[in-house]
Amino acid sequence: METNYLKRCFGNHLAQALAEVAMVQPSDPIEYLAHWLYHYRKTAKAKEKDRQEKIQLQREYENSLKETRMAEMLKQEEHEIQQQCEKYHHQLGRRNSAVGTNPHPMPLISVAGSLEKTKFMQENREPLEKEALKQESLPVTSDMIPGMPQQSPSSEPPVSSQVYMNTGTPQEINYQAV
Repeated sequence: METNYLKRCFGNHLAQALAEVAMVQPSDPIEYLAHWLYHYRKTAKAKEKDRQEKIQLQREYENSLKETRMAEMLKQEEHEIQQQCEKYHHQLGRRNSAVGTNPHPMPLISVAGSLEKTKFMQENREPLEKEALKQESLPVTSDMIPGMPQQSPSSEPPVSSQVYMNTGTPQEINYQAV
């Protein structure tokens, strides 16, 4: 069982270490063997780390190639769409010039943009309407006495206390007085 463990951990390298100890014949073979095994372990970890880094670099390289291909495809699609749009405008310009209408139609992009703006304004109008309804306050019913005229809780003074202010020019005021 111990030999299986050693074979699994060190494999043939333990045999190499023992062979080197036998060749060198150091004064302390156990210490020499320990240093050799530590050195082996250190180099094995470094090799594994290098292997993992290479794999990671290969993955990153493949991902960058995919991104480059996708960018090229998108540019090609964009170029094709622009060509189709120019072809459409050119054909539309020919038809319009033959009929005698405006040879320069409104660009499709601005029409689409104005449609989006209209949609946005219609969608955002509802919250503003709800907020305006919340701000309008109705008179409180608990303060009302039946049979008595009630004032609205607005900040304006009652109609009887309002004074008519003529804001016209002096010539207009004199003309009205006559």
